[in-house]
Amino acid sequence: MTGMGITVMSFSKITYLLREGFRSIRTHGFMSFASVTIITACLIIMGSIALLSLNIDALIKDLEQQNEVVAFVDDSIEDEAQASALQTSIQQVGNLSSVEFVSRTSAMDSFMSKYDDRLMEGIDETVFRHRFVLHLEDISLMAETKAKLEAIDGIAKVNAHIEYANRFVRVRNIVTVISLILTAVLTFVSFFIMSNTIKLTTYGRREEIAIMKMVGATNAFIRTPFVIEGLILGLLGGFLGFLAVWGLYTALTGNIMNSLTGSFLTLIPFRTVMLPLLVAFLGIGVLIGVFGGVNAIRNYLKV
Repeated sequence: MTGMGITVMSFSKITYLLREGFRSIRTHGFMSFASVTIITACLIIMGSIALLSLNIDALIKDLEQQNEVVAFVDDSIEDEAQASALQTSIQQVGNLSSVEFVSRTSAMDSFMSKYDDRLMEGIDETVFRHRFVLHLEDISLMAETKAKLEAIDGIAKVNAHIEYANRFVRVRNIVTVISLILTAVLTFVSFFIMSNTIKLTTYGRREEIAIMKMVGATNAFIRTPFVIEGLILGLLGGFLGFLAVWGLYTALTGNIMNSLTGSFLTLIPFRTVMLPLLVAFLGIGVLIGVFGGVNAIRNYLKV
């Protein structure tokens, strides 16, 4: 009987706390709406910046696979086997995802296949050099990798589009810094508004809170309805923000892929980031809501 009584009491207590949390949201409908709207708007901006950053990273990774660095073997090394043996030294440079040796014969065949043979009469393989076609793991280290390749005995020249790669790396770094700053600012703004919204609720119930303190109610019992209120508002804001970003991203990527620009870009499908983004949005919403609720009632518990 005692155990049953405790269970019934606990269930009644939980029901009461949940009811109070929902009642507070209904009572302060406009401010609750404002809180959800602000959280949603902030998360839309955060999500948009995060997706932009992810797409730039994906573009740079794609460039790392496509952007070739060509290391030409010195003319003094005519023997194909001797030239090919330089691959061991090249691989020790690091930051290379692939190394392919191209003999002067293969280079000539590739070149000739692109042009009318009649225009290339009289050209033989001695015009071409043995070479290595390389792909980098990290194009931000292209200049350093190029210098190491040029230092190898037997490598005469290295062609690398360093400035082209650096521009993309700079864009990625700028977007990353901006996204971190905006995320921090928007999280603070959301927390501040949520906290002040719940403070209005606590101000209207300050006498009730004081009486509950006097009759022995614990801080946790008094605080819980406000935490529940923040939790619900945060979850709602996070879910609405996710839906908004989903719709905006789908519409934007659809327009881009249907345009001429889409033939040059490969964008990340939303389905690949859907679950992590949903979890992140709900998690941020919950954190903002819960900490906002805890912060809002803190002063009223000092009775």
